[in-house]
Amino acid sequence: MLIPVILSGGAGTRLWPLSRELYPKQFLPLVGEITMLQDTIRRLDGLDAKGPIVVCNENHRFIVAEQLRQHVVTPTAIVLEPVGRNTAPAVAIAALAALKGQPASADPLLLVLPADHLLRDVGAFQAAIRVGIESAKAGKLVTFGVIPDKPEVGYGYIRRAAIEASAYPIEEFVEKPDVVKAQEYVASGQYFWNSGMFLFGARRYLRELELHAPQMLASCRAAYSASSGDLDFTRLSTEEFSRCPSDSIDYAVMEKTRDAVVVPLDAGWSDVGSWSSLHESLDADSDGNVLRGDVIVEDSSGCYLYSSERLVATVGLQDHVVIETKDAVLVAPKARVQEVKALVNKLKQLGRSETSLHREVFRPWGSYDSVDGGARFQVKRLTVNPGAQLSLQMHHHRAEHWIVVSGTAKITCNEKVFFLSENESTYIPLGATHRIENPGKVPLHVIEVQSGSYLGEDDIVRFEDTYGRQGTNT
Repeated sequence: MLIPVILSGGAGTRLWPLSRELYPKQFLPLVGEITMLQDTIRRLDGLDAKGPIVVCNENHRFIVAEQLRQHVVTPTAIVLEPVGRNTAPAVAIAALAALKGQPASADPLLLVLPADHLLRDVGAFQAAIRVGIESAKAGKLVTFGVIPDKPEVGYGYIRRAAIEASAYPIEEFVEKPDVVKAQEYVASGQYFWNSGMFLFGARRYLRELELHAPQMLASCRAAYSASSGDLDFTRLSTEEFSRCPSDSIDYAVMEKTRDAVVVPLDAGWSDVGSWSSLHESLDADSDGNVLRGDVIVEDSSGCYLYSSERLVATVGLQDHVVIETKDAVLVAPKARVQEVKALVNKLKQLGRSETSLHREVFRPWGSYDSVDGGARFQVKRLTVNPGAQLSLQMHHHRAEHWIVVSGTAKITCNEKVFFLSENESTYIPLGATHRIENPGKVPLHVIEVQSGSYLGEDDIVRFEDTYGRQGTNT
């Protein structure tokens, strides 16, 4: 039994402003038509695997569920982390979920994959997985080492044993080197890039964790034992999981076990960890430019230029990144894109919302886009998915006007329930209990004009909610 474990907890700060804390890079279609999470799952097609176990941030739960639904994937479990504790605890929780209901003799194999990596050659990837399966069946803890094609200082390295094998014993894990060391590693032929992908038995991993990090395993067992079901999600105990030490699989297990092996992988891999690495991963034009959206260039080369809303035009620009979104624009030399993380930290210190949210915010029922705003008013465009509904709610500080642009809306306002069609509108007084539903088969688009003394998203009192969000403003 092979169970994919998809780790979807990253924030992707180096890809700001497209990647945000509450909508990070794994949920974006950075490379093709589908998102990186969906692409991670799609590359499993053809392997004899069960539905994935997805471990994700609690705030991302509805995005994950919706993207799995779009991709027609039924997960074995979606586990919600109340706090981030790195990869070793996340995989321990996934192992416990995989073993739930299994006989004591069963040891399903876990294929651990980050949700935000790029692999161009799916055939080569699956061939490496099949090699790894044989080693994992024999009790080994397998990682996949990317065959390097250049000296790279942004990745950790794995040194293999100097023997011939399909799965090499691991001599050591090496931190990110300087340029000279990286050149030596590549020239030796004995080093791989550390991909962060793993394959091992669920019980086998837990035994190693008990040996090398017993406190971590105890915290994970307690958090999972005290977990609760919430719709289609498994919600870990916040109290118990918060006590868990934070560590990576590499540090907690792989560097300490005697049974670690590395399988070579040559599949066009990238962790898409920066704008420059994304640029390198995509097909460029004859001037070395990668252009996305409404972009026009004159005498520009070696650039990654992205437009989401407005025209982006450049003259005489070389080796730069320009990213335009609805609420932010980033301009940076490609050689300095690693410093975007420091820029995001500065924005956080300033209390800027652009680090966590896009102007368009996704909810389990659809999304809203903050189109305009000023003193005592705000204008939003709501998109409600077919069959979806907002919570039954009220506001203490604002009234709302709703205008249906397209589709049909079922409206609740206090004791009245009625329908609105295209070009019809209604008024929701301050303090009224209200709800919008989409009873149709096409998306419902509504313009919402809010007016009042306070317009924050935390001015919501929920009475009923299909998505279990009572007491929250998400």
